[in-house]
Amino acid sequence: MTAPPARFKDLAMDAVDHQALADWWCAVLGYERRAAAGGGEVPAHWPVAIHDPSGQGPLIWFNPVPEPKSAKNRVHFDVWADTGALLARGARLLRRRDGGLDWDVLADPEGNEFCAFTPEPGPVVRPSVR
Repeated sequence: MTAPPARFKDLAMDAVDHQALADWWCAVLGYERRAAAGGGEVPAHWPVAIHDPSGQGPLIWFNPVPEPKSAKNRVHFDVWADTGALLARGARLLRRRDGGLDWDVLADPEGNEFCAFTPEPGPVVRPSVR
């Protein structure tokens, strides 16, 4: 079998306030900021990388851009979550689950849409991500 021409590496999201949005997603996902190479300080205007300390989730980058979000996301996050807890942390409800939709559609503080699914009972087994 021939090797595919690409492999998944990271997720990247643009943000006007990339520092605040990285912190928001850290708080709701249990992620942490990735330390700078060599242990130095990362300049505030550089992109921010966050990671899952358990090593299971992907690395997510928040890149600074001058313009606000202006259209619907073409790619979005799906998360297992308590919608009420996300709303209490600053998410905005865009569409509540109903007969035709098994998840809530929310927006993060910069308006990026994401879907919140009811957490499954018991432990969720996920494959390891390097």
